[in-house]
Amino acid sequence: MASQPSKPQVNELYGTRFVKLYDLAYDDGSHYFESSRREAGDLMASKDEDELTRALPDAVSACLVVMVPNDEPRMVLNYEFRYPTGQYVLGIPSGLIDARDADTGDPLIASMTREIAEETGVRLGADDRIWVINQLLFNTPGMTDESTALLCAVARLDDLSALTHAGAEGSERFGAFELLTKDEVKDILKTGRDPHGHFYPMVAWAAMAYFACDLWKEGLSE
Repeated sequence: MASQPSKPQVNELYGTRFVKLYDLAYDDGSHYFESSRREAGDLMASKDEDELTRALPDAVSACLVVMVPNDEPRMVLNYEFRYPTGQYVLGIPSGLIDARDADTGDPLIASMTREIAEETGVRLGADDRIWVINQLLFNTPGMTDESTALLCAVARLDDLSALTHAGAEGSERFGAFELLTKDEVKDILKTGRDPHGHFYPMVAWAAMAYFACDLWKEGLSE
């Protein structure tokens, strides 16, 4: 592997509560501009290898599978208005890790369980399962160090009436749910578009691939 540049000097150019813009200045005189949700002292670019392996992501996202009597398993997706795209985008339950989650013994599980309840109305019980697929995935590392953990949750429901967006907070705007079978998910993966012909996020693709490949079933047996 090629040698890595030295750790950069970090200069904040612009900052708000949710996003900041930094200039990363390296010893060889080069500069790189990045956006981040993180404070300057917590940027991924400033961490050593050991710190990177232990770092918490900014957010969590889930492949949520529901099992209802007399029906095949379905993956829960929903449409959410994503302001940068200007449209409702097919996605999966997700959200930022709050301080209250980071202080728990298992922040990924805690935050994902909370987000699933808020965004879908599904409250995971003792007979349900949730586990981490990937601790940290970078979203667009050419522009930002923003990252998410990918989890899987399997919930057993009596019917689908429990699904609701009533717990949405702040600027969240949700549309309809899509409760898709394995074959329906495969069709979306093949076309690269949602049922309305629109594009969707990479993390939704990853979760759908996990579901379509039946890897969630292997997780149940572990």
